[in-house]
Order: sequence, then structure tokens, then C-alpha cells
Amino acid sequence: MGVQVYLNGKLVPREEAKVSVFDHGLLYGDGVFEGIRLYNGRIFKLREHVDRLYRSARAIRLEIPMTPEAMEQAIIETVRANGLRDGYIRPVVTRGVGDLGLDPAKCETPTVIIIASTIQLYPAELYERGVSVVTVATRKNLPDALPSEVKSLNYLNMILAKLEANLAGASEALMLNQQGYIAECSADNFFVVRNGVVATPPVSQGALGGITRATIIELARSLGHPVEERPLTRADAWVADEAFMTGTAAEVVPVVTIDGRSLGDGQPGPITRQLMEAYSRLTREEGTPVYD
Repeated sequence: MGVQVYLNGKLVPREEAKVSVFDHGLLYGDGVFEGIRLYNGRIFKLREHVDRLYRSARAIRLEIPMTPEAMEQAIIETVRANGLRDGYIRPVVTRGVGDLGLDPAKCETPTVIIIASTIQLYPAELYERGVSVVTVATRKNLPDALPSEVKSLNYLNMILAKLEANLAGASEALMLNQQGYIAECSADNFFVVRNGVVATPPVSQGALGGITRATIIELARSLGHPVEERPLTRADAWVADEAFMTGTAAEVVPVVTIDGRSLGDGQPGPITRQLMEAYSRLTREEGTPVYD
């Protein structure tokens, strides 16, 4: 049996998982989503991801036509139907079918999609030797224009940043806010380590309140490392002893070069490696079981 996709209450083969060309998720990026990981038959931080999905939906006045508990169960059933033990889960809720006008009131019923598959953002060797990051000209959207806490389908801001990184031959884009402070990377949160202190931009600087970000903050503190959420400049990144990115799909990725400047000895630093190992252990120990 091929890939099964949850679509509006039913599991259907991938080839039959289709939405209308009049869906406002397609026409306008009007919708919300989450990315969730599955490790060894357990869904990591399922409740936290579903909670954030519903918060994002409330922020844009999108009423998801099922309870959070029902969403969790649908996610579990979708994973089970695909026989996955390790993978990536993408729940998506769009505004639904409307007309060619912008008015969301014309969309009567939201579209609910859950995809369970596999993912690999970076080759395994990059976790060993680290990646390069470049500051890009594309700035993060102003929070009063598009709140960073809403994980919406409209990712053009980040896509433009990623295009710049690709053109520069870098693995990721470091995005600044309108005040010139670091917000985050195009798809991940950003951390630096200096003199043993782990620091990351606060959400108020335009960063998404990442679930992996929060987990790493907890792990760092439990390991005895001071953690600061404070504004960071490009110079803070340039002179850091270590840097790394965090995200559900990427996990913890060491950064060894920023804007052509090598950090430390040019290798992933000891605190970064410690956090990578601690996070890996945690993902194998915790999570919502899929198979009883």
C-alpha cells in the first residue's frame, strides 16, 4: 500500500489527495501548519505542536473543524496507516474553498490535511562538520504586519531569504529584523555560544517561538549552561565561540561559518555537540506512542 494522506476526515491514497484550485490556501497562502517528528514509533511533542497549530489558527480567525484531541488522534492514525516508525508529519489547515476574491468570509469549510512521510534537510555529514550561514538582505516581516508567532502557509518572506542563501552558496540564511537585530534563519531558530553562555533572540525580535528552541533552552539549563534570550547583532554572531540552529525538521545543526567568518576552531563546538547528543537522547525517550 502506498502513502496514505488524511484529507477532510478520510485517509486516501497520495494520488487521490487533491484540493480545489479555489482553495484559499493555494490562492493566498491562507492557512496554518505544523511540522512534527516521529522517532522510534513515538511522536515527539505532539501536544505542544497541536496547541501551537490551534493558537496560529485562532490568531487568523480560522476555526479548525475538529477538537485538538481529535486532531491528535487523526495524526496518530495517519502515521499508523503509513506504517512509519521514524518520519515527519505535516498537519495543514487552510481557509478552504472560496472564490477568486480575497474575502475569507467566502470560504465556508476549512480544508484539513495530514501528511506523514520522511524528511532529510541536511546530509548526515553536515551535522559532523557544520554548515555555513550568510546574512541576507531580505528582512523579517514586521510583527505588526505578519506576527512571527503565526506559523502560516505564507512563507514567501523566508523563501526569498533562502534563495539568497542558495545564490551565496550557503546552507542557510540569517535574517535580520527591521532594527537590524538577528531574528532567525529562514527555517530555523538561531543560537550563539560565547564564554559558555548560550544566547538566542527573543520572540519579540521576530523569531518563531520554536518548540525545538524551547526544548534546547530547557536542556541547556539542565546541563548547567546559562541561557539568555536577548537581542543579538551580526557582530555577536561573528565573534561567537559556537553557533547552531534548531528546528523540528533540522533538529540541532552546528554552524561553523557566518558571513565568511569561521567560528572558534572551525568545527562544531563542545556545547553544541553536547546539546545535539542530549536532544537526540530525549527524542528517543519521550513522545506519544503510535503503536500500542
